[in-house]
Parts: sequence; structure tokens; C-alpha cells
Amino acid sequence: MNPIKDNQMVITDEKGNEHLMTVLFTYEHEERNKKYVFFYDEGDEDNVIVMSYNDDGELFDIEDDEEYAEIEEVFNAYNEDPKINEIK
Repeated sequence: MNPIKDNQMVITDEKGNEHLMTVLFTYEHEERNKKYVFFYDEGDEDNVIVMSYNDDGELFDIEDDEEYAEIEEVFNAYNEDPKINEIK
């Protein structure tokens, strides 16, 4: 396996299989005091996953509809940013 770069992380699924994922970007919501990571599998770049995480690197699903809607707005703003689109 290639060495893990700064923008990658390993995710272990419910079956114990490890997957190398690429971090798209992170976001911190100060009012909620929560951090989020947006990432994807290199083999499926169209399927971006977002989870919250703590300082120890533990990942958590987003289960609150209001919180998810807010995160979706952040992702849409990211996709619409002209500077980001120049990079893509």
C-alpha cells in the first residue's frame, strides 16, 4: 500500500475492512462546538461522505436532520466557490 498522505485517512467498516479515503475538506461549527470531515473513496469520487469527529479522531454519524441540512449547505457552498472550481 502507498504511504498515507496528509489528505488521506483509513476508515474501518462494520466488517473490519479498512478503506483508504481522501479528505476533501474539514469544517468547524463554533456554535455547535463540532468538527466535520468531508471525504471520499478514490474509486467513487462522486460519493462524498461527511461525519463529525472529535479531537481524538473518532468519527460519528450525523443523525440530526437540522444539522445535516446545515452541513449540506456548507458542501453546496464549497462546490460553488469559484476558487475551488479552478482547482478541480
